[in-house]
Amino acid sequence: MYKNLAAVLAAACLLSPAFSQTTSLPAAPAKAPLKIAFVYVTPVLPYGWVHQLELGRQTLQAALGDKVKTSYVENVAEGADAERVIRDLARAGNKLIFTPSFGYMEPTLKVAKEFPDVKFESITGYKTAPNVAVANARYYEGRYLSGIAAGRMTKTNVAGYVAGFPIPEVLQGINAFTLGMRSVNPKAVVKVIWLNTWFDPSREREAAMTLFDQGVDVIAFHTASTAVMAAAQERGKLAVAYHSDMRAVAPDAQIVAVTHHWGAYDTARARAVLSGTWKSGSVWGGVKAGMIRLEGFGPKVPRTVRDEVLARERDIASGKLKPFTGPIMDNEGHLVLAKGQAMTDAQILGMNFLVAGVQGKIAN
Repeated sequence: MYKNLAAVLAAACLLSPAFSQTTSLPAAPAKAPLKIAFVYVTPVLPYGWVHQLELGRQTLQAALGDKVKTSYVENVAEGADAERVIRDLARAGNKLIFTPSFGYMEPTLKVAKEFPDVKFESITGYKTAPNVAVANARYYEGRYLSGIAAGRMTKTNVAGYVAGFPIPEVLQGINAFTLGMRSVNPKAVVKVIWLNTWFDPSREREAAMTLFDQGVDVIAFHTASTAVMAAAQERGKLAVAYHSDMRAVAPDAQIVAVTHHWGAYDTARARAVLSGTWKSGSVWGGVKAGMIRLEGFGPKVPRTVRDEVLARERDIASGKLKPFTGPIMDNEGHLVLAKGQAMTDAQILGMNFLVAGVQGKIAN
């Protein structure tokens, strides 16, 4: 009897408004942000290659907000260290990993096989895989334009170039810079010193000083620190900044900066992962794409020179000017490209010679 009474009372409570309460389904859990990692070959510095990469990461994070969570590991040597770091980042749940250094290409490909659900962006690499895309910028376009400025500004007709490794990207830069100089100053020559490293400020400075002692009065470089710019400032010479604007380091020496911009590309690739539309592929953008710019003209550069350089920049963006157009001779006297012909992308990407006007050889 008491059991039945208790059942009746319980039923009454459930049916009575006084005892009813609103119920709702639990809210769906918030979607976790996409984890994105960047691997940097040098420390994060105020200027240079990694500085521009870091600005790209910051642009991505600002554009996508709480949809993404970005991080980076700095000062990672190419080779075994890079492979270990990239693998650790994949294990940590990063689903998009940017590996922006040429020597990271093979480690990236190796790790990518182990983590097929992770997307990789091999910046400056050239080998793709189903989950590895490659991207690079046409740095040589900026080098050609800066060569025009150097050719107008030199008084000794001798320029210097501090180079990292003898890979096609660096050879493109040396050759384009020389062709740009000689397009406005046929007497100009370029002396090259190879370092076989991307980042060694003391050696970069020593190479610059050696070139200044050899009559160089304007210098360019393809390394990762500001040492060459500082050396030019100290010696009262002129210099072309690379990767980023370096007027704060060399306010009197800098004639112009060839700057790199990664934010738009990085953001687009992250959006593709978020939307499920990411695909492997190859991107090679330059002035037209906004990945390369000429800026930071120094106080010693006449307005006529600045206007000339910017006009040629517009010509490159429109396709009217192609830096590697024949006739082109190498510095051993061989015809490389006939008059009126333009190098194909495949020829530029496989570049393995130095143009006439370059004093030096390709390092072993």
